[in-house]
Amino acid sequence: MVERVVATDEALALIEKLKNKHGPIMFHQSGGCCDGSSPMCYPEGDLIIGDSDILLGEIGGAKFYIHKTQFEYWKHTQLIIDVVDGRGGMFSLEGVEGKRFLTRSRAFTSEELAELNKVG
Repeated sequence: MVERVVATDEALALIEKLKNKHGPIMFHQSGGCCDGSSPMCYPEGDLIIGDSDILLGEIGGAKFYIHKTQFEYWKHTQLIIDVVDGRGGMFSLEGVEGKRFLTRSRAFTSEELAELNKVG
């Protein structure tokens, strides 16, 4: 099965650390300016998910949402959530860890796109 969002081992380790500290967490990729252009990590339920948000999948047991307008830009790519040194978004949980989540991507192959289109 093709996944729309995956995470590196480093990101999965940070997710596990954050879950141990804060309980269940969630992600949102809004594509807005400033902090919103990075994947933001929140305690589950702290960000109200609306009709304009799409559940892309889960990484490390955390749901990952994206705004539908951003999905239109990224729908041909797999999002790869990574972590790098630096300050995360001011509202994102990883900020105090000296790390920040980062979205990388790769284009789906034509076979993967065909599989995704079957699923809907």
